[in-house]
Formats: sequence, C-alpha cells, structure tokens
Amino acid sequence: MKHYEVVAAIIIDDDKVLCVQRNHGKYDYISLKYEFPGGKIEPDETKEQALERELLEELDLNIEIEREFLTVNHQYPDFSVTMHSFICSALSSTLNLKEHIAFKWLNPENLSVLDWAEADLPIVSKLIKEY
Repeated sequence: MKHYEVVAAIIIDDDKVLCVQRNHGKYDYISLKYEFPGGKIEPDETKEQALERELLEELDLNIEIEREFLTVNHQYPDFSVTMHSFICSALSSTLNLKEHIAFKWLNPENLSVLDWAEADLPIVSKLIKEY
C-alpha cells in the first residue's frame, strides 16, 4: 500500500482558520471534503519548503511558518499518510483557488461544522481545544 509524507498549513488570520474544500477526485472518501491546504513532500525538500511550495502552487499564497503543530498518521482504504501540520500566517489576504472548489475562514470553535477529510480531524480537535 502506498504511503505519502505530506504537509498541511493551519493558516490563522484575525483569529480565523483557513479551510479549503477538495474537488472531486479518485477516492470518494476524500472527494469534496474539507482539509488544511498542503501536499506531498518531494525528495530533497524539507517539510517547510514543501509547505511553502504547495501553498504557492495551490493558492498563490505566500505564508510565514510559525511552528509545527501536530503530526498525524492515518490509514485510508487505499493509502496511508503521515501529515505534518504547521501553524502559519498568510503574507497577503488574497488567495486564488487552483485545485480546491471552495474555502472558508472559520473561528476554531466552528471548525467541526465542516465535513473534514479523516486525516485532518485530529488537527481540528486540537485546534478547537487550544484556540
């Protein structure tokens, strides 16, 4: 079974968290789910470099990485992920959705109203508790 090492940005601006909605995809169980933006770490790339590259590619967004937040290991039916999440701030307030179909800025206490990808749920829970 395929295993992916991925990064995710928890972008906080004005006490709100950026949540992005996935497009239809190969796997029904993550299609149209909300997630924290990010993606796969390429060979010879640090987690931080991967996160900065992915946010530019997916959202045209430059970020400042503040600190590592939580690492999640999750097994989906067809693959597994190790997801490293980071608390970040956006260096601009505009973003351009290139791969996602929607986004929302939500207060941490409201994050649970969205339909999240399963791997993101431990991050959502920790954010609700800590913020």
